[in-house]
Amino acid sequence: QVQLVESGGGLVQAGDSLTLSCAMSGVTFSNYAMGWFRQAPGKEREFVAGISRNGRDTKYADSLKGRFAISRDNVKKTVYLQIHTLNPEDTAVYYCAAKFTFSSFAPNDRGYDTWGQGTQVTVSS
Repeated sequence: QVQLVESGGGLVQAGDSLTLSCAMSGVTFSNYAMGWFRQAPGKEREFVAGISRNGRDTKYADSLKGRFAISRDNVKKTVYLQIHTLNPEDTAVYYCAAKFTFSSFAPNDRGYDTWGQGTQVTVSS
């Protein structure tokens, strides 16, 4: 059974940087492309970034390019999301998700099999 556990959220100040982590257990991590999503209060969940199984291909939401960086460590079975220059509009619950795939490309916003419970990021101005 696939399990995803996010960590690294918290209360930060505008302008800070933050790294979120998501650890997978139960299955072979390298069989899964991974993604990060977020859901702000009163808004729909949105795709942030995706990364391919081997980490060589990444994809970002057009509106979020530049301040976010997704990476993974297949030995540690963990995917990361770095967020730079945080602003209050980044306040949201951040979720990681796994997509079983044979593709070598980074995933888009669809087709994920398993989701983590989310980690809250709150940015104060």
